[in-house]
Amino acid sequence: MPAPISVIIPTLNAQAALEGSLPDLFLGIEAGLIAELIISDGGSNDATLTIAEDIGALVVSGTASRGGQIQRGVAAAKGKWCLILHADTHLGAGWCDAVQAYLENGQGIGYFDLGFQARGIGPRWVAAWANMRSRVFKLPYGDQGLLARRDDILALGYPDQPLMEDVEFAKRAKPHLRPIGYRIETSFAKYRSAGWLRRGARNLILLGRYKLGADPATLAREYTRR
Repeated sequence: MPAPISVIIPTLNAQAALEGSLPDLFLGIEAGLIAELIISDGGSNDATLTIAEDIGALVVSGTASRGGQIQRGVAAAKGKWCLILHADTHLGAGWCDAVQAYLENGQGIGYFDLGFQARGIGPRWVAAWANMRSRVFKLPYGDQGLLARRDDILALGYPDQPLMEDVEFAKRAKPHLRPIGYRIETSFAKYRSAGWLRRGARNLILLGRYKLGADPATLAREYTRR
């Protein structure tokens, strides 16, 4: 049986992040889960593309916009399932078993629980809020990963927008969202540098403005500027 999963990672100058996260993906290749790795790049000028070429990844290039990059990656995928990850996502040693169980028994569109590669009240609080938001409000974010049949993603349409692409997709996929029941970890660096309370409050404000109809491009410019 061919490996079922195409892994899609949108990147923009993600050299350091990929160097830390790729080893976990090699476990999936060894387990016969990963058919291909697709790096959907938005114009990196560091060693991101060199790393991608060295490991034999398929590189898809285009305009920097996470939603558009994911959309292009899904379009290029050959696997029955797509696993969409951020470049700094660490899957951990047990992810293959969890994903295999989900593929065998799960229905719908899966997401992971969130953890951070940091300790302390800030990482615990942010992760707890993210996991409650996902299960109660059916609103997982992109740093929690997404595991879905390629045909389901194509049918729903992955939004080509520079910010809140994960929120928009979660809205479309809400009836089908299911927790995988496994925790992955991501970097806490952005929360630490901005102040985790300040960044958390800013994210909530941006989400509220988006829900009220603000243009994602405008929000993205403000997000980047700050």
